[in-house]
Amino acid sequence: MPKRHDTLICISEERRARAGDASVETMPQYDLHTHTVHSDGTLSPSELVRRAHSGGVAVLALTDHDITSGIDEARLAAQVAGIVLVPGVEISVSWAEQTLHVVGLGIDPHTPSLQAGLAEHLEFRDWRAVEIGRRLERRGVPDACAGARALARGVLVSRTHFAQYLVASGHASDQRAAFSKYLSRGKPGYVPGQWASLPQALEWIHAAGGQAVLAHPARYKLSATKLQQLLAEFRDAGGEAIEVVSGSHSRDDCLRFAMLAGHFGFLASCGSDYHGPEMPWIDLGRLPPLPETCRPVWAGWPADRLPYPPL
Repeated sequence: MPKRHDTLICISEERRARAGDASVETMPQYDLHTHTVHSDGTLSPSELVRRAHSGGVAVLALTDHDITSGIDEARLAAQVAGIVLVPGVEISVSWAEQTLHVVGLGIDPHTPSLQAGLAEHLEFRDWRAVEIGRRLERRGVPDACAGARALARGVLVSRTHFAQYLVASGHASDQRAAFSKYLSRGKPGYVPGQWASLPQALEWIHAAGGQAVLAHPARYKLSATKLQQLLAEFRDAGGEAIEVVSGSHSRDDCLRFAMLAGHFGFLASCGSDYHGPEMPWIDLGRLPPLPETCRPVWAGWPADRLPYPPL
């Protein structure tokens, strides 16, 4: 679960000094990592778009976990609202015995190879939900799978839905406690992920015409050596960008990954990883701009996807 950090203050002091606070506030907002009820968010695609528009977001990417079924609704809502909708997906990846996430931006969601890969992930998620329910049952938590399914408004059942059920049934005080007590590695309800490899995920994204972005890299528990290895492998597999500004990144995280983006030759992305109003410290339209040293992931986008000049 994301932790509350000083996530919204990662603004280049040099840029602020030159541009002035008013200019910073009027820069177009990009949010390239968000979720809806089609995965583990709590808003419908239309509600997400309307909230993004009211928050001042000009370019929004919908990137649900391992599913693209919300994109068509979001695209129609974005046309009504007058903002740009970037079709995307967040793909789960198994790497070095842990789960990573890779965002695909600008995908064609109807690409057969992408959908075939995502179908395998959904099949595993369905099996995992049953297995999590069995393991929690053995630890005195009855009906967890049915409860999680009832809370999932889409076809995808995630660990977040189990956390919500554990809170609703009185087994945990909040979702963070549910993860730490039941759902994290080594806990009674933990089931290891069996996801795509890094090259597979990037192959699906590129086949769909998208750009591959390593999501919230500061959240992974990696040593400095392992992080360097991950970034090198991601680059060598064809990864184009990393999230420098994220709803779960601190100011120091932003600056650190801005430096690493430059070192490895990555473009820089920004995304709130918004899941819904239940997490008020991560909202739409509140992301700071990328550090000045970064080259934005949208710098080479075609004019019909980029209504504003690059920052």
